[in-house]
Amino acid sequence: MHRARDAFAGTPAGRADAGGASMGRALLLACTLMLSGCVERMFFYPDRVQYMRPADVGLAHEDVDITTADGVRLHGWWLPAQGAARGSVLHLHGNAANVSNHLPLVAWLPPAGFNVLMVDYRGFGASEGTPAPDSVVEDGLAALRYLRARGDTDPARLIVFGQSLGGATALRVLARDAEGVRLAIIDSAFASYRGIARDAAIGSIVLAPLAPLAGMLPDAASDPETAVAQLRLPLLFVYGTADQVIPPNHSDRLHAAANEPKRLIVAPGARHMEALMRRDVQAQVMAAMLEALR
Repeated sequence: MHRARDAFAGTPAGRADAGGASMGRALLLACTLMLSGCVERMFFYPDRVQYMRPADVGLAHEDVDITTADGVRLHGWWLPAQGAARGSVLHLHGNAANVSNHLPLVAWLPPAGFNVLMVDYRGFGASEGTPAPDSVVEDGLAALRYLRARGDTDPARLIVFGQSLGGATALRVLARDAEGVRLAIIDSAFASYRGIARDAAIGSIVLAPLAPLAGMLPDAASDPETAVAQLRLPLLFVYGTADQVIPPNHSDRLHAAANEPKRLIVAPGARHMEALMRRDVQAQVMAAMLEALR
C-alpha cells in the first residue's frame, strides 16, 4: 500500500542540504526571492499525479465536483460506507500531492461503516486555483457544506478528520461552521503558521536565514491555536512522538488551548501522520467516533 507523504516546509531544505554548498546557495537565493513575494508558498506542494485509485484498495467511489463560495471548482472523492452508514467523515489532507496519495489514511473507514469525503484543495490534483492558508479554509467550508447537502448523508452525524495542514485547516473551518459536526479528529497539526515556518527554517542550515520572513504569514488571529479555543465540540488530538516534520509540542499546545471535552492520543515512535496507520490507534479513534455519534 502506498504510504501517504506530507512534504511540509522541511522538504526543500532536506534536498538542498544533500546537494552541496553551491546548490544550497542557489536554493537560498531562490527561496528568498520566492518567499519575499509569497511566503505562504512554502506551505504547499501539490501535484497532479495519480498515485492510486479507491478500487486498488477494494473501495467504491464517486468523483465529485464542489464549488467554493468564490467560484473555484474543487475535485473530490466520495467513498460510500460498506453497509449501513454510521456517519460521514470529511477528510482534509496534508500539504503535499493530492487525495490519491492520502487514500491509505482513510481506507479503513468505509469498511467500518463510514462514508468519507476526500477533497483536494485548490491547486491540488484535479482542483482549480492556487492554494493559500486562507483560501484552503474556504475549500474546507465548501466541502463541509457539500457533505451536509448530499441526499445520502445524515447532516447531523458528521465527523471532520484533518491531518497536518489539514488538521490546522479543519480547526479554522470549524471555528466558522460546525453545524452537524459531532467530533473533530486532529492528527499531527501545527498550532501557529509563523511558528511552524520558523521551526522548519531553524531546523535547516539553508533556510535558517529565512526565519524572519515567517512574519509575512497569517498572524495569531488566524492561527489554529486561536480557532481551537473557540470550539464547543468534542476534539480528539493525535500525534507520534517521532514526528520530525511538525514537532509534537504543537499538538500539545492545541490540546491545552482546547475546551472540554477533549482527548489526546500519543503514539510512541510514530513519525509524521503514521499514528493512524496503526491498528491500535485506529481502534481508539473508532471508539471515540462511535461515542460521539451516540
